[in-house]
Amino acid sequence: MKPIGPLMIEHRLIERMVNLLKNELTNIGSSREPNIELILQGIDFFRTYADRTHHGKEEDILFRELAKKEMGDELRRTMDKLFDDHTLGREHVRKLQEASLLYRSGKSGSIGEIMEHLEFLVDFYPKHIELEDAHFFYPCQELFSREESDTMLKEFWEFDRKMVHEKYGQIVTDLEGLAAKGK
Repeated sequence: MKPIGPLMIEHRLIERMVNLLKNELTNIGSSREPNIELILQGIDFFRTYADRTHHGKEEDILFRELAKKEMGDELRRTMDKLFDDHTLGREHVRKLQEASLLYRSGKSGSIGEIMEHLEFLVDFYPKHIELEDAHFFYPCQELFSREESDTMLKEFWEFDRKMVHEKYGQIVTDLEGLAAKGK
């Protein structure tokens, strides 16, 4: 398997979450009643799986290794755009969380913001995934030898192995901080 294999497999799961949120957006449009628990689970998914795990492998491993290669201007521009896309996606997920938490605390006026950020994400991710799958990953893999690809793939597996420990270590640290403050 080449390093793009796991990344493309991860895209299929991200697409499934996008579809769930797209359906939720339709439901909010008819009922004006967001399913905040579903949205908050989607936010956790985007932060942990799509951003930290998936984009983490892209940015921390693939992009790092590509930066060492001679690549054409078009491929470099695409990589820069993808990096900027990741930043933009993070910003909308952050704003979606803020609006969702406001709604959960009783501020029903935040429904418009929830819808705005959901609309962005369900439009953004399919286009982002298409750019990576169809126009970036395949040309990139040609720049690596078999040995380099194998090494990168092993680094991907190690990255994934550490993720669950990072996530739940942070949760415990955060809860300890709250407990120390008496909350």
